[in-house]
Amino acid sequence: MDVSVTLWVLTIVGLAALIGVDFFIGRKPHDVSIKEAGIWTVVWIVLAALFGLGLLLFSGGQPAGEFFAGFITEKSLSVDNLFVFVLIMAKFAVPTQYQQRVLLIGVLIALVLRAIFIAAGAAILASFAWVFYIFGAFLIYTAWKLIQEARADDEDEEFEENRLLKAAERRFGVADRYHGTKLWIQQNGKRVMTPMLVVMLAIGTTDVLFALDSIPAIFGLTQDPYIVFTANAFALMGLRQLYFLIGGLLKKLVHLSYGLSVILGFIGVKLVLHALHESGVHVPEISIPVSLGVICAVLVVTTITSLIASRKQEAEKARTAEGVQKAEGSDKDSIDV
Repeated sequence: MDVSVTLWVLTIVGLAALIGVDFFIGRKPHDVSIKEAGIWTVVWIVLAALFGLGLLLFSGGQPAGEFFAGFITEKSLSVDNLFVFVLIMAKFAVPTQYQQRVLLIGVLIALVLRAIFIAAGAAILASFAWVFYIFGAFLIYTAWKLIQEARADDEDEEFEENRLLKAAERRFGVADRYHGTKLWIQQNGKRVMTPMLVVMLAIGTTDVLFALDSIPAIFGLTQDPYIVFTANAFALMGLRQLYFLIGGLLKKLVHLSYGLSVILGFIGVKLVLHALHESGVHVPEISIPVSLGVICAVLVVTTITSLIASRKQEAEKARTAEGVQKAEGSDKDSIDV
């Protein structure tokens, strides 16, 4: 897809305008309701769908299919980010009325860092076709690692600050409490960061770790930097509202890691096949419609099985609690006698 500088500029300006509107509407700190989160989640999905339809009308079915496949993949992978966001919010004890602002700025930082990753990845792939082998192998390895982590089922997982964040805290210092939405304050004659800025940096920089698998994954679906960037942008900008909408449902998606591992493994195989094809080996390549169908099917099946498993777990817990209560009641009766 041939993208002019003008189209790049218009796209970035348009995204910036949408982000500005989002920021203006939610500029006053407040607790986000399910209704508000639901409306904005639908808005960002509709905007992504309209953008994909625009690609279909003006550029054809191939770019549009690549965008939708990339968007759905990035959206599903970004849901995994929400688990870490919950851990970060809990670790830094972010007041609920400030969480919306924290996520907005954190996601913007993540988007800028991802844009740098995308530019670097596109340049590398354009110069070295063998990098597809590395990307494919890495995604397959990541898929296996996700399965291992899912089977470990670590209930006591905690967020650990990365080195960059720790260095910033040592260099500038951190205030002992939140000061509204302020990012810097004067404390004992020294300018220090507030916890608000620290948690924003935590969310933005932690997302880089997720970009290490999501960026190669979308490059497995399309090598067009424009589509890769816009799919990432629409997926990330709707992530903040999704956090408030399904935050309470995250624990019920018990099979999410298995589903994501299947998607990453599938795209990894697709990348390896593409690399072999580029090397002159006659192997079948997986088309975009097939990729889109597999990704959607995996997500649907994963969601259904997760909800069924969660319901069984809740029923089992209820039966266990009922049994404990009966046992305690029997002990009490024995003591009374």
